[in-house]
Amino acid sequence: MGTLTFIRNITFLFAFVAGFHAHSAEQIAIDGSTGVMPLVRALADAYRGHKPEVTIHIGKGLGTKARIAALQEGRIQIAMASHGLDVDSIVKRGMAVHEIAKVAVVFGVNASVPLTNLSDQQICDIYSNSTTNWKELGSLDVPIVPITRPDSEVDTIVVRHHIACLADLKIPETVRVAPKSGEMAQQLAATPGAIGMTTMTVVEQSAGGIKPVSLRGIAPTPDNVRSRTYNLTRDSFLVTQAQPPAAVTDFLQFIRSAAGQKVIAANGAVPTN
Repeated sequence: MGTLTFIRNITFLFAFVAGFHAHSAEQIAIDGSTGVMPLVRALADAYRGHKPEVTIHIGKGLGTKARIAALQEGRIQIAMASHGLDVDSIVKRGMAVHEIAKVAVVFGVNASVPLTNLSDQQICDIYSNSTTNWKELGSLDVPIVPITRPDSEVDTIVVRHHIACLADLKIPETVRVAPKSGEMAQQLAATPGAIGMTTMTVVEQSAGGIKPVSLRGIAPTPDNVRSRTYNLTRDSFLVTQAQPPAAVTDFLQFIRSAAGQKVIAANGAVPTN
């Protein structure tokens, strides 16, 4: 091999390695709230269509303290979060909070249930096992299968806060518990007669497997969420370093763009700017 050829090969190798590292650096690791995850996953999928060279990894869920620790330690670049966020504390620790959407928290039912509206008392009767069959509510002769989330989860906190008779109701041990948002979605879609607290994002992504019910005759529509006529809502936040990597900044800009806002709306949420 001649000297010139050797130099050319070495130059090519260095260029290839540099290019590979530049390409592999375009990665975003995201983890945190499983309730925010369905919306962020939809945004990430759409973003890949604009920037296929960027790799986005979405984790399986981290608790409040764990997600912030992972962000500070550099194990993730974006932490998903919802209610109860101490914004001032997070900013003081060198991080930034980006609110991206509000989404209605709803009682979703399996598609087999034709009922479209429930009162507060009917919800409480279902979750206390006082009402056990949909026919008692003028619907099908099908057993009701109530499903709940853990009391520490945002969807449960929201419904307990806004439905007075649920506030201190002790849920019977016979009621199923879905630890994560995805498990609630799977059980609602697969279980005839099921009802559970979830979000309009999950409903929209269920391809008709889950239907939302109105509460007190008020439907969880975007207009009703904006006007706060329907007041069972949760916020969707992304937490980043105060000066995030370029790939994260670009992803946030996409979310704020017309294309990103369209994705948010298509997934049952209301964009916030």
